[in-house]
Amino acid sequence: MHDQRVPDETDSPATDGTGGASPLPVPHPAPRASRRSVVLASSSLVTAVLLGVLVVAPAPYAVDSPGPTKDVLGTYGGTPLISISGAQTYDPTGQLRLVTVSGTGGPGFPSTVLTVLRGWLSRWSVVIPREQVYPTGKTQDEINQTNQQQMTTSQEDATVAALTELGYEVPATLTVAGTVEGTGAEGKLDEGDVVTAIDGTAVPDYQTLTELLAAVKPGATITVTVTRDGASIDVPVVTGTRPDGTAQIGIFIDPTFHPPIDVKISIDNIGGPSAGTMFALGIVDLLTPADEAGGQVIAGTGTISITGDVGAIGGIRQKMAGAVRDGARWFLAPTSNCAEVVHHVPHGLHVVRVSTLHEAREAVAAIGAGKGETLPTCS
Repeated sequence: MHDQRVPDETDSPATDGTGGASPLPVPHPAPRASRRSVVLASSSLVTAVLLGVLVVAPAPYAVDSPGPTKDVLGTYGGTPLISISGAQTYDPTGQLRLVTVSGTGGPGFPSTVLTVLRGWLSRWSVVIPREQVYPTGKTQDEINQTNQQQMTTSQEDATVAALTELGYEVPATLTVAGTVEGTGAEGKLDEGDVVTAIDGTAVPDYQTLTELLAAVKPGATITVTVTRDGASIDVPVVTGTRPDGTAQIGIFIDPTFHPPIDVKISIDNIGGPSAGTMFALGIVDLLTPADEAGGQVIAGTGTISITGDVGAIGGIRQKMAGAVRDGARWFLAPTSNCAEVVHHVPHGLHVVRVSTLHEAREAVAAIGAGKGETLPTCS
């Protein structure tokens, strides 16, 4: 028995059916590429390389875009963003969203050429020279540390402002951290002194200190009682004038607060002071039986002082865009940012201007009650 194989071109020569072998076909030479096709291919390759460079090449610009938002009445990583112990809390139905800006261009996070181009084309992004945003010579760790310190201070100030707004007394130890050059306190009050009284009136908290100074005419001499090295000392000080026209002692205060209830704010990867107003509103909402937000999604921004003043922030256009993207229909903006708000409000977002925590609290209650249209805007 013979083993049968189906021959292919490598087994035997092809035949023409007559029994004789036919010659193998002679291959035709491949057509030479035209000059035009070579140029097109080269151009395509160069374009691909340039596009690749655009994706990764750094550019000397900072690009700020809308960042994530967080509901301060909700959870963060499975933990309540605001936790309160020592007092009864109440469940809210609405949302109070802090807003952020996502930025590139800092140390370790350079902006690429493509990122810059996208920023120029986007209505809600801003492109500015890198040195106007990030300090020269600062590392990313140093920038992060500064931002985190500002966030921590913001949370503490928000707690004090919120509790004071609700009528709580928040005792504080008012330690002198230094004196202002050229003021009456220079050379008289020392770093480490603890202020305990003004003109014989006890100063148990920061609010009392500001109230007492508000009644003093700038240039008047007051008696500042301090504890120094365990002893109580009366120090006469000629007051100066603050930018707002009120009297000042001329000292830097490093307060240590002793709140009557414990408030803990848990949030990572967000720095800076601009969430202070929303933190304070969240604390107020959780501690009051009235459901002030009334199921509404309200976003906002603004620094907060211990005394409840709402201050200006940066990146408000990007923050408004992030708010409306995440479902907010109302936005609380610092009055001092109104010039940047006008003509830049995203469609469907209603902006309410506020100057104090009390105004912001009343605005939230009005929005929750369906009366938001009556509130003052930036226009």
